[in-house]
Amino acid sequence: MKKEVHVVPNGNQWDVKISGNTYAQSTHNTQGDAINSGKPIAQMLQTELVIHRPNGRIRDKDSYGNDPVSSKDHKF
Repeated sequence: MKKEVHVVPNGNQWDVKISGNTYAQSTHNTQGDAINSGKPIAQMLQTELVIHRPNGRIRDKDSYGNDPVSSKDHKF
């Protein structure tokens, strides 16, 4: 299974986490900063960047992998 990069709330901050890892790759004051930090990681790993809402639910997914032609990014 390919690991995903997640932007998740952590109190008043935002963490960038790779699925399966215990610790955050980085912590940011804004969601935008966390997304900007997580995107190159997802591109390097050729996987999805999964962006969560403040309540933890998925807001958006951007794919940077080798997806089939019929696959599209998801907006939640």
